[in-house]
Amino acid sequence: MRRRVLVALLGGVLLPAGLVACGIPNETEVQVDGSAPAAEAGTLNGSPARPPTPGDSAEPVPFIENYLRAPAAGEREQAYARAKEFIGPEAKGLLPEKQQSSEIELTVVRLLEKPEVTPPNNQGTSDVTLKVQQVGVLRADGVLDSPEASETEYKFQLRRADSGGPGLLLTNVPNELLISDTALREYYRSRTIYFWNSARSRLVPDLRYLPSSVPAERRVTDVVKWLTGGPSKWLAQGVTGLPDGTRPINNATGADGHWEVNLTMPGADDKKLGLLATQLAWSLPEMSGQLDLKIQNQKRRTVDLEQERAEHAVSPTGDRPARFSVYDGAVRPLAIANEPRAAVPLLVDANKNVVAAALARADDQVLAALVVTGTNRRQRLKVGSGPDPVAVFDSSKDTYGTLSRPTWLRSLDERHPAGLVAADGKLYRFDGAAGMSSVPLAVPGPVVAVAGSLDGHRIALVIGGALYVAAVNVDGGVVSVGLPRRLATLLTNISAVDWVAENDLVLAGNEADRRPAIHQITVDGAQETALKRDIGAEVTQLAAYPGGAVGGPPALSYMYEANRAAYRNNPFENIKREQVLDVPAGSRATNPTAPFFLY
Repeated sequence: MRRRVLVALLGGVLLPAGLVACGIPNETEVQVDGSAPAAEAGTLNGSPARPPTPGDSAEPVPFIENYLRAPAAGEREQAYARAKEFIGPEAKGLLPEKQQSSEIELTVVRLLEKPEVTPPNNQGTSDVTLKVQQVGVLRADGVLDSPEASETEYKFQLRRADSGGPGLLLTNVPNELLISDTALREYYRSRTIYFWNSARSRLVPDLRYLPSSVPAERRVTDVVKWLTGGPSKWLAQGVTGLPDGTRPINNATGADGHWEVNLTMPGADDKKLGLLATQLAWSLPEMSGQLDLKIQNQKRRTVDLEQERAEHAVSPTGDRPARFSVYDGAVRPLAIANEPRAAVPLLVDANKNVVAAALARADDQVLAALVVTGTNRRQRLKVGSGPDPVAVFDSSKDTYGTLSRPTWLRSLDERHPAGLVAADGKLYRFDGAAGMSSVPLAVPGPVVAVAGSLDGHRIALVIGGALYVAAVNVDGGVVSVGLPRRLATLLTNISAVDWVAENDLVLAGNEADRRPAIHQITVDGAQETALKRDIGAEVTQLAAYPGGAVGGPPALSYMYEANRAAYRNNPFENIKREQVLDVPAGSRATNPTAPFFLY
């Protein structure tokens, strides 16, 4: 795939504000849910909010909400101390304190309903019940890991702090250190660090969280510790960590454009140091100037951080993306105002009986995967590659009752193009000759959708109506998928998913009132926002553009199919028949369906 520095790409984080296109993810505030889509990363929102105190509210619900904010509101080492300020002396033993920072884990929950409060009883105590969704466990290395708890509700009991006084204290609390997802947004900033794939040819993002109270001089130290500590568990299958035994020696030092990192790294030759230099440059995107890499106190390499980012692209990109859809059984270009248009890169004879399609650019080649139907309504996968237009196709040996929209894995291995598709409830890998092989997954349920990220080493899956992410390893044409991680989401009966930013997904399913909707969610499930509600019908296909290239569609653009018609956002409207180009005379008048992007 093309290896160019992206002009304005990737890295959305959920924001209520307008979209700001700005390049590879910088350090960004974790943001609040809202009806607006995510803005690009790259800004800081000032100093962290003040930690809450027990005296901030004398009402039960705000008091409990502040209790769920307190552990996140400062240095991790003091998380228990801040929480225990809210707890009466008779109940402090209910929250056993862990002494080491590395042992402190914050259980992140999402409140699903307004808390239930009972009136004070004869003893003057009230009960508060919270109905929650388990989001994950925030660990010391900044990873939001899969949930460990399974509770769907928590009960709290509280009383007045003293007779007749205005304050409150908790007399019964869960024995976990809980924080709300809103507290995570308020007191933490998201950061993206990068690990190399197994071929050490492409960087793969790994989302982490850093307390906003951490001073600037400690950010370098924390990023170095995260890189030496290895990738998140779910991502490990698709990436390569630093050499075993690599550890920081003391904290990073420096300021004003010159930093120093001292490590122990077995076998630290020029190649390994060069790879680490690129990792550090992209994992510290807000920094400029020089960084000296020392190995056991000996300076081995000086990294110009801006130059390193300019010379080593973090992810592939093609030319300006163009929109397409299926119209009357053929792929046709779409005409959207002020956006680039492209001719269909397929020979006319191959562009027939199409139900869905995935096209991707790979240097001067086009990769094409078409789902086509036969006379018996069975579906087959046709795959071809070559210069535009693609002329030669191979067809899958077997036919299927249903095939999802395929996805190409954007690997740098141009000799072995590969993709994934869901067929009759199972996940299949396909190659450049339409050879299909089943990909085993250690998760029960029918697979109905799969989408590959821009880096080519992460996928999103819809399995049994639930949302999963998994790492992918592409080595010499052999595709292996790691253990899928289920994400907590407010949607049920999920039907479609795609990548809308570097660390964000767009997905379709049903909200609590069973109405179909489209949401955006981070790759770890921490932040979720509704993008489109009251769709009126199930979303059957969904395609997004995870970039924001100059002259192309806006970042966070997506299109979808519902009720056999195609729609787009930016702005929300249906895609009309007159927006379909190159329709030959005599074509059947119908709605455009199965929209997608070519990039």
